[in-house]
Amino acid sequence: RIGVTPGPLGDSGFGVAAYGADDGAVLIECGWAGIIYDRADLLSVGTVAASVFATIKNDGFAYCVDGDLITTFDLYSYPYRSGSDPDRLQADVEALGMGVDGELPDFPSDVVCRALALAERVTGVHLSPVRYAGPALIGPTDHLDPYR
Repeated sequence: RIGVTPGPLGDSGFGVAAYGADDGAVLIECGWAGIIYDRADLLSVGTVAASVFATIKNDGFAYCVDGDLITTFDLYSYPYRSGSDPDRLQADVEALGMGVDGELPDFPSDVVCRALALAERVTGVHLSPVRYAGPALIGPTDHLDPYR
C-alpha cells in the first residue's frame, strides 16, 4: 500500500519491518523520514491505521480510517491537533494522560509509550513480545521521498 516490497535494505539502510500481530500487522520503520507516518492514510484503506513517529527532532501521532486522516498531533502538543474529526480520540488521550493543556504543561516522561498504547487502543492491534522476537518481513524505502 505504501510502495515497499520485500527485499534487502538499500544503500541507506532505511526500510520497513512488518510483524504479524494479533488482529493485524505492525510496521516499524528503520530510518528517520517518517515514511509510515506520512502514508498512514494509504495504510488505512479498508481498515484503520495508527502511526507513532518519534525522532530526536520530530514526533507525531496519526489515526486514519479508510484513507481519511481522522486526527493527528505532535506528541507534546495535543491541544493543536487537526484532522477531519480531531476530537474523536479525546477520551482515550485523557485516559492515557496525553492531553496536557496549560501554559506550563507537565509532560509525561513516557509520551512515546503512551502514544503506542493509544495506537493499540484505537486499532485493536497488539504486538506481543513473542511476535516481535520472531522474524519480520523487511523491505527497503530508499525509493521513497525524502530518500530519492
